[in-house]
Amino acid sequence: MSILALILIILAYLLGSISSAVLISRMCQLPDPRLQGSKNPGATNVLRVGGKWAALGVLLCDILKGMLPVWGSYYLGIEPLILGFIGVAACLGHIYPIFFHFKGGKGVATAVGTMAPIGFDLTGMVMATWLITFFFSRYSSLAAIVTSLLAPFYTWLVKPQYTIPVAMLSCLIIFRHYQNIKRLIDGSEPKMDKKKLSSHSPK
Repeated sequence: MSILALILIILAYLLGSISSAVLISRMCQLPDPRLQGSKNPGATNVLRVGGKWAALGVLLCDILKGMLPVWGSYYLGIEPLILGFIGVAACLGHIYPIFFHFKGGKGVATAVGTMAPIGFDLTGMVMATWLITFFFSRYSSLAAIVTSLLAPFYTWLVKPQYTIPVAMLSCLIIFRHYQNIKRLIDGSEPKMDKKKLSSHSPK
């Protein structure tokens, strides 16, 4: 591994460690997402406790945290496997942020961002899978798990040279959802209430 690749991996982790959910919630004078709702500092929980506009801001920032380091590294000529490490580093930063006591989110949006530079076709399939699963199940966690399971297969169809890096990301996301998997199995995982979300206004 070259020094450039190592630097990019470190930078990706540091960028991923900037918690969009916490910072945007502070800017909007909303409750700390680490203390409210599911206590997960991610877009879904910000949607629960703060409303759709704050959640949209968190979602976009989390996607960019994954997209920017991988896209930049791609144009620097970094090989696919190392791009995978850079993407994983960005997700690890989001999940275990050094700036926020290593207590972060699930890394789903950041992982989608890392896949975006591979191609809009892959990004479209990933996002469509999440949306369809969520629409029929109302479980955000189940949508993330199903999407993570299918993402390597989608990548193999589109650009097979990136299958291993995407599989690495998928394994990380599924591991981060192990508590959700347990709750889905025993039936205690909460669904997203469409009516409550639509009527919710920022505090």
